[in-house]
Amino acid sequence: MSLEESKIMLPLEKPHNFTQLHFYFHDIRNSENPTTLKIINPPSNSHATFGETFIIDSPLTEEQDLSSKVIGRAQGTYALASQQGDFALKMDINFVFIEGSYKGSTITMLGRNVIVDEVREMPIVGGTGAFRFARGYALAKTVWYDHASGNAIEEFNVSIYHF
Repeated sequence: MSLEESKIMLPLEKPHNFTQLHFYFHDIRNSENPTTLKIINPPSNSHATFGETFIIDSPLTEEQDLSSKVIGRAQGTYALASQQGDFALKMDINFVFIEGSYKGSTITMLGRNVIVDEVREMPIVGGTGAFRFARGYALAKTVWYDHASGNAIEEFNVSIYHF
């Protein structure tokens, strides 16, 4: 096969839809039914949290209250990836929508989340269904955090271009 024959043809059409999403992510570590579980601990000889890794299947709601309508799930992992004290997480999360016109569609967020910053920006690198070829960004803001339990509520504003 020659190089000419193996070219991949990409669609000429550019993403033409722009969508803004707003929802709340509930990170529940300490309860009867946790949605976030620690799967890797740092070495026992370390006092730092560097390397702690969590797996999640957390609800996404329309409003800040967990009892509000669940519109999807956040599924993926995050890990404390900074040794310098700025508490940066490396996140890879699929937002899976289960309600409304986006039911069955997903968007994928992959990036660095410095949790001590008031607002954090992370890239949206893909999607499925209604969000095929998604590109954009997510702005996350902690609206509630309980230090004793580790439970948190994050507000997300997501802006994406897609087909």
